[in-house]
Parts: sequence; structure tokens; C-alpha cells
Amino acid sequence: MLDRTITAPERAPAATGTAQARQGAGRRKVDLVYFNAGGGHRTSALALEAVIREQRRPWEVRLVNLTEVLDAKDVFRRVTGMAPEHLYNVRLQRGWTLGLAQELKLLQRMIRLGHAPMLRLLRRHWLRTAPDLVVSLVPNFNRVLYESVATAVPGVPYVTVMTDLADHPPNFWVEAGQDQHIVCGTPRAQQQAAAQGYPSDRLHLTSGMIIRPDFYRLAALDREAERRRLGLDPARATGVVMFGGHGSRVMLDIARQLPDVPLILMCGHNENLARSLRRAAAAAPRVVIEFTPDVVHYLRLGDFFIGKPGPASLSEAVHLGLPVVTVRNAWTMPQERYNAQWVRENGLGVVHDSFRTIRPAVDEVIRRLPELQHRLRAIDNRAVFEVPETLAHILCRREAPVSGGPETAEAMLGPVCSA
Repeated sequence: MLDRTITAPERAPAATGTAQARQGAGRRKVDLVYFNAGGGHRTSALALEAVIREQRRPWEVRLVNLTEVLDAKDVFRRVTGMAPEHLYNVRLQRGWTLGLAQELKLLQRMIRLGHAPMLRLLRRHWLRTAPDLVVSLVPNFNRVLYESVATAVPGVPYVTVMTDLADHPPNFWVEAGQDQHIVCGTPRAQQQAAAQGYPSDRLHLTSGMIIRPDFYRLAALDREAERRRLGLDPARATGVVMFGGHGSRVMLDIARQLPDVPLILMCGHNENLARSLRRAAAAAPRVVIEFTPDVVHYLRLGDFFIGKPGPASLSEAVHLGLPVVTVRNAWTMPQERYNAQWVRENGLGVVHDSFRTIRPAVDEVIRRLPELQHRLRAIDNRAVFEVPETLAHILCRREAPVSGGPETAEAMLGPVCSA
């Protein structure tokens, strides 16, 4: 596998005139809004922050935890003993996802009922912090976020970066009638936003989902030697089983049904699950990994991926060339159901109705490994680098003059972007 490295973008010529004055006024404040439900939103924000810093863009990137802004006094935690996202993450960890579609509708209704007080809190925040660009990496709250920016700091661009492969309308990622930009990771998401009335100049298509920059900085790896060190047979196809940062108890069922298949089981922060898997492993060819920042390393040791159809984990596996084994059923979260369709449509793996048929699914993937790997090699996801370019362009459009003299917006894009 070829190493992919980050390179800083070529710098444009120094700005002159009014653009130079704006540069001297200070670095642009770019706010990335996230929350911790599920983990993917925060991971995407951190990935963008890292790449922007490495590209040496003249921005002050600020991570804005939406939960902290809306509950600055930590009332929810003091009353309930847990963070607002905790119950959601526990449900993912234990596989209690049936009924989330109905809960999503209830959540959206509560957000509408709480619109006025949330709008006041957010307006106060933007007035105090004075951003130059606000980027949302969260669903469900984009109406109140947009309105708070538009009324507190008029003229500041608002951007929604979708961290799902598709929208789950209505009122999930895309809110109709807002004067904002939307960054989409698939043509399907772009089509959905266009159907909500967004013009083409407000829609920006990237080559996939945002994944961490360390997935592009791949050092040399002796896979055979590392597999031997972990007790795995380098000659046999190995699966990497991963269900997010908190694991899932379904991993126990998967391990039981695949007693002779080499597996690397990623448990994240779920220590109880890791202990249970180690007890059940006995002489089976498998490695149990608790939380590690080096997920890339273990994915690179695998030949195929087993997990739920989460946008981040699917994108990470596909980027590293691992065919996917996943499911779509009533327990699949509503916003992730298209992801399984995406796997099928692009021929990236096998999708079943249940992990109860994991054995034939894995047998099929192993049999078709060369074919599937060939398709995966054709995918080149550069979204984490493309999004900062899009944000720079949006900032340029805001700052370039719209009339007067020969200095057109197009002529200003290079100089202003270099600030």
C-alpha cells in the first residue's frame, strides 16, 4: 500500500490594498461545532483542526462543544449524574438501538419546543466570541444554529459539513430555506440537499467522509511479522471487528460463530467486553484490543472488516482497502441505513439482514477478496483535505468585493485566501 502524506497547499501571492489591511487585522476565527454523541462528530472536528493547522492556514480554529454552550452550568449532569450524550453512547455500546427512529422524532420535537431559549444562548455565545466562519458538524440543531449566527453576527457564513453518507430528512442534516453552505460526502447527500432547494453554488461535494489525517500517513509495516507477533497466522485472511469507541456485545456472538477465523476485536473503552472476549477466546486465533489511539495499525493488519454501518468506520476500512461485512435491519440506526446500501451499490462488501448469518457472509468475502480489493483500490477519499479548501473559498467569497472597479471577486480569491 502506498503511503499518503499531507502536503501544505501552495501559497498564493501576498495580498495588497484592502485585502492586506484585512490580513493585518488578525487571524480569522473559524468555529467547528460538535458534540460527543457517537464520537464521530468530535473526531471529524479534531481531524479538520489538525489538517488546517498542518496546512498553516491563517485561521484561529476553535472547537465549540454544543452541549457545553447550551448547558454551560452543567445542570443536566448535576441533576442526572451523567452527560447528555452518555445514555445515547451506552445504548450503542449495548446494542439497544431498536426504536431510535421514534426517539429521533421525539428529540426533534423537543428541539423545536426549545428553539427560543437555545437561540438566546447561542446568540449570546456568538456575540461574545465573534466568529468569522461557523461550521456545524452536528445534525438536528442546524436550524437554531443557523438562525443564531444569522441574527447575532450577520454576514458570517454558516456551513454544515455532513458526517453521514446521506441525510435522513426531514430536519436532520439539511434545513430548507437557509442561506448557508452544505458540504456533502456523496452524490446522494448532494441530491438530497438540492431537492430541499439549495442552489449548486451552495453545495460542495467531497470525495467521501472526513477521516483522521493519520490514515494518510502510513509508515512501512511488515504485516506478516506483526501478525506472527500477535499470534495470528499471516497466511490466513484476518478480520477486524469494530463497533465504534465503545464496542458492542454483538461482538461476542460474532466471535462464537467464527471460532476458527483469525480476528482482531477492537473493544474501545468497553473493558467488560474485552474481558468477556478474552475468556471466550481460549485457543481461538484472535487478538482483543482495548482502547488505543493506533486504530490505523490494527486495521492495516486485517484483510476484511466486520462492524455496524457507521460512516466513519466504513470509510476508514474502505480507505485502507478492507472489504466490509455489515448488516441492515430494524436495529440499524435510521441515519446509517443508507450506508449499507452504499456498500452494496459500490460493491465494497457484503450486507446481510443479521449478524446471525456472519459465517456465510465472511466466507463470501474471503472467497471474493481479490475482486473486492480491486474495487476498493479505485476509491480515493481526500475529504479531510478538501473541506479546508472549501472553507477557504467560502471565506474568500465573503471578503472579496462584490462591486466597484476592475477588482472582481475572482481576481481576489487568491490573495484573500492566502491571508
